[in-house]
Amino acid sequence: MNKILVIVGPTAVGKTRYSIELAKLLDGEIINGDALQVYQGLDIITDKISDSSMDNIPHHLFSFLPIDKNYSVADYQKNIRLKIKEVQSRNKTPIIVGGTGLYIKAALYDYNFDEQNDDFHEKFALKYQDIDNQTLYEHLVKIDPESAKILHPNNRRRVLRAIEIYETSGSTKSKQISNQKHELLYDCVFVGLTLDKEKLNENINLRVEQMFENGVVDEVKNNKTTSTASNAIGYHSIENYLNGLISLEQCKEEIKTKTRQYRKRQMTWLKHQFDVKWFDVSINSPLEIYNYFKRDNTCKD
Repeated sequence: MNKILVIVGPTAVGKTRYSIELAKLLDGEIINGDALQVYQGLDIITDKISDSSMDNIPHHLFSFLPIDKNYSVADYQKNIRLKIKEVQSRNKTPIIVGGTGLYIKAALYDYNFDEQNDDFHEKFALKYQDIDNQTLYEHLVKIDPESAKILHPNNRRRVLRAIEIYETSGSTKSKQISNQKHELLYDCVFVGLTLDKEKLNENINLRVEQMFENGVVDEVKNNKTTSTASNAIGYHSIENYLNGLISLEQCKEEIKTKTRQYRKRQMTWLKHQFDVKWFDVSINSPLEIYNYFKRDNTCKD
């Protein structure tokens, strides 16, 4: 089987551009590794690659899910493992690209998930229906601080799930995960793209401004949802703007700040969870990553 190339890195570093060039060099097919680019309709706010930019390279697990559907890391694990098998059956190189570290790790390592039906989750959620997101998150910090470190306070569904695991099993989600072996299941190479922090923050600011020029306000207005899709950075800020709670400039600045904070969390996760070879996009070309991949540099766990 062809080994897998995994391209990770912070938001706005240029993963999409590099992935296209590497797919050409490796006769590869690209698989989405971002938790929110699975959704239809949220193209601008998630900075999803356009059809015209795909350059005839097959792209998988993008824009296949209706906006009103919830989507979990367990769902992603099932979807991507089938897709990896499919791409390898064509003797193509799977290239996973994204910045959602937990999703990528769950895909490639022996993560196991507690299979409870959706009705059970909804019944549990009713217990906390009158508690706001911040208070709920602070409760999680007290009972499972390790899980809280990698969750956003507004990711209500995942915060609730971590609390649910603790209350129903007596063991925290983070402890259950740490007790798993987390062995790598695939022959793969992790490469990370990086850039000077100041330049990266500049890219983030430019991206946010471009989002608004491209019509992100109308995109959110026309795609109302309370599903996990609403966890996209900027979604709630734009809702607040549409509801007259903040000005346009306040909205933009809030999104820029949240994106920079997310970039920091991404890098912390990636550096501690994966065996990554880092490449500076201001110095290293896709060809250098190709040469690294072609050598026998499989991941070490």
